[in-house]
Amino acid sequence: MPETKEQINKRLMKRIEANDPVAMRHIGTEKYDEGDFNAAFEYWSKAAALGDVMAHYLLSFLYRDGQGVEKDEKKALHHLTEAAIGGDSDARYSLGCLEKEKGREDRAVKHYIIAAKLGYDRSLESVKDLYKAGQVSKDDFAAALRGHQAAVDATKSPQREEAAAFTKWLAERERMKT
Repeated sequence: MPETKEQINKRLMKRIEANDPVAMRHIGTEKYDEGDFNAAFEYWSKAAALGDVMAHYLLSFLYRDGQGVEKDEKKALHHLTEAAIGGDSDARYSLGCLEKEKGREDRAVKHYIIAAKLGYDRSLESVKDLYKAGQVSKDDFAAALRGHQAAVDATKSPQREEAAAFTKWLAERERMKT
């Protein structure tokens, strides 16, 4: 395991040379956090081209906000849609919110239900609110609820709990170094 930030970055750069989209997204996120939106765009674009769904989601923000690129709603929507199609529940929920803003309740509900079935809590809350308002049928709400519970149950395992504990330990260790 690398011990220092320098060692971590060296490994990440090695992974980038091997076209690892996750490493590219990670460095892109670091660049974004540093305010270097142009570099973030470059790394995230490469990661998205290699199929990284989260990179598509992150690119949608750059295009929406005009950070490192010219503001472009069509490109923002394209990347958001790619992320949603790829299974990103945040992106799917966001598409639902956009549809609702445009007054297309039926389409919004479909996106919310899909995101709820992916285990996304906020989306389930939206479906519940729309059910209470009479805009979602009892059957659709029940299906979303069952799908959400199945997704949540599928993420539970001793290995995942162990990995989460390890990740928490690493983050704490890193925080103590700084």
